[in-house]
Amino acid sequence: MIITFCGHSNYSSCLEDEERLLCLFNKISQGNKVDFYLGEYGNFDSFALKCARKYKEKHPNTKLVFITPYLGKWLNERKDFIEKKYDEIIYPQIESVPKKFAIIKRNEWIIDHADYVFAYVKTHFGGAYRSLLYAHNHKKPYTNLYQGDYELY
Repeated sequence: MIITFCGHSNYSSCLEDEERLLCLFNKISQGNKVDFYLGEYGNFDSFALKCARKYKEKHPNTKLVFITPYLGKWLNERKDFIEKKYDEIIYPQIESVPKKFAIIKRNEWIIDHADYVFAYVKTHFGGAYRSLLYAHNHKKPYTNLYQGDYELY
């Protein structure tokens, strides 16, 4: 099972969200092996990694996978740091995509390969919203952890 995430870079984590997400991991995975496909851009990504690590402590067959939107100098400068945090690095085949669209295409690739998406989206604009809308339009099961009145449109 592949689980991924999308959320705002300015997200502020709280213990309630962490406990809820860990509970949902258990419910969704039903004891199956989990690969978490993760980004590295902002507060929600950091929160997702933290929760995935906690889940992995109790489920050692879990894999933390960083999906990079870039190769070359960008990745080489961060590779040692990234390799310490993740079990694997994957670069989707998006070489032909202009660099300014690489994160968008990477996010679409992740969602296409994921079995479940967890989100924290409370606005109707930006990359996190665009990713959640992509998941919704492609009929991917997801949970938006945002508690407010929220509908995709």
